[in-house]
Amino acid sequence: MVLVTGGAGYIGSHTIVLLIEACYEVVIFDNFSNSSRESIYRVEKLVNQKIDLVEGDIRNGDDLQKVFDSYKIDSVIHFAGLKAVGESVEKPLKYYDNNVNGTRVLCEVMRENGCKSIVFSSSATVYGDPHTVPILENFPLSATNPYGRSKLFVEEILRDLYLSDNEWKIVLLRYFNPVGAHESGTIGEDPNGIPNNLMPFIAQTAVGKRESLSVFGDDYDTPDGTGVRDYIHVVDLADAHVKALDNINSFDEVMSINIGTGNGYSVLDMVKAFEEASLKKVPYVIAKRRAGDIASCYANPSYAKEVLGWEATHSIKEMCEDTWRWQSNNPNGY
Repeated sequence: MVLVTGGAGYIGSHTIVLLIEACYEVVIFDNFSNSSRESIYRVEKLVNQKIDLVEGDIRNGDDLQKVFDSYKIDSVIHFAGLKAVGESVEKPLKYYDNNVNGTRVLCEVMRENGCKSIVFSSSATVYGDPHTVPILENFPLSATNPYGRSKLFVEEILRDLYLSDNEWKIVLLRYFNPVGAHESGTIGEDPNGIPNNLMPFIAQTAVGKRESLSVFGDDYDTPDGTGVRDYIHVVDLADAHVKALDNINSFDEVMSINIGTGNGYSVLDMVKAFEEASLKKVPYVIAKRRAGDIASCYANPSYAKEVLGWEATHSIKEMCEDTWRWQSNNPNGY
């Protein structure tokens, strides 16, 4: 059985759909601090079965122990974490407590229960401000904000854990920028308050929930001055987790793997693509750069294909169409 921490969240919910379709048994562990129970109900409808759920906080070992007392857990996919770059700059201790300490507690409970297999939800932020793109897995690691540092610290903890005990099977998936939604339009990204990520901000503007999109900086060293990122469809990203679990027992080292498309799109590229997909105008205003943001970040995803047999299949058009279907069906989220 697979324990999915943060399974009610955006990436977690989409991954659970694919795990169940791939005949994995799953149990969700979530504290619903930035997710909704409704997402789980909708996933249950999509897969036509009830999904086991334990409510709790990853920083609380007793909460986690309840899961291991009730289920035979073979592997963990660890999504649970705070993820807003801006908030992390304002509240770094909150991020280190939740993301770093929470993972430490999780690993302790896993070890005590003889479960030594984990797929970790890492991030391309561990590369800091890369000197060149596309980014390879062997690039130097650093971070430009506390969110990124929390991911980097967890990676280091997991590497040290493996060095101390080679029985551990550890895959670090370094995501680029997840976007899109399930093609049914029933589950998708539902951020609390003002979105921190570009695509939900664009979608909420297109649906009329927000007056305009704030484009943070138009003076970067990029073709149109706006930040360039590697946007990956959340269903492709979810598939990478299934492939990681399928292959995890064959690895004899800690695997760090980029999960992206290899294509870089600017903010204004995404606005244009979304306008074409939704047939809606997306008004925008140029705002000052955000602390911790970098000019350009996109993956070389060839290693993922080599070791996982995985590659992204969804186009930017599909990313925008699926986001719009979710947003227009659910203008206020869940």
